Amino acid sequence: MTQPPGSSAPSSADGSAASGRVAGPATATRAPVPLVNIANALTVARLVLVPVFLAVLFVDGGHATYWRWVAFGVFAVASLTDSFDGEFARRWGLVTDFGKIADPIADKALVGAALVGLSVLGELAWWVTIVIAVRELGITAMRFWVLRHGVIPASRGGKLKTVLQTLALGLAIMPLPPVAEPVVATLFLLAVVVTVVSGLDYVAQAVRLRRAATA
Repeated sequence: MTQPPGSSAPSSADGSAASGRVAGPATATRAPVPLVNIANALTVARLVLVPVFLAVLFVDGGHATYWRWVAFGVFAVASLTDSFDGEFARRWGLVTDFGKIADPIADKALVGAALVGLSVLGELAWWVTIVIAVRELGITAMRFWVLRHGVIPASRGGKLKTVLQTLALGLAIMPLPPVAEPVVATLFLLAVVVTVVSGLDYVAQAVRLRRAATA
């Protein structure tokens, strides 16, 4: 049916015109994402919790049962923020340049603090800390190196690495009885293996990405 002069076309539920689905001015441009949002707040909170975790971990030389549980609680809360900040950023459209830079820094700071803290206390071999730290720092630097050619997505190996590292560190921080030591040691060994293998996979992806960009 022909529309009378001066009348508007009927609109659909999403505000688009029924004929042609042309978006209106309100959807043509998108408002900039505010820097202060829940995702970035969780990332900053994780950074703030890193020195708190270290301070609590070293109370009474790291041998006080109560404070070790407190240290585990701080580590667990900080680790949970890593699970939620990225999810909120993607789901609610809160991705910012600050978050892209601060989030991996906060992740590496928390894991690195736990590794170094346990090694200083003599509860984790330094070679484990060094291997994981070198891999994390190296892959982070490599990501920035190839950023102009493209983004290397997180792989399943990388995600498994994060789970194993977090689980092993969490159990190591807990004041568990000596009978649990073989379990913790096995988890750390698995974490190191997956950390190295996933790191090599990222290197291979970076090489392919750079070759494809320069071809």
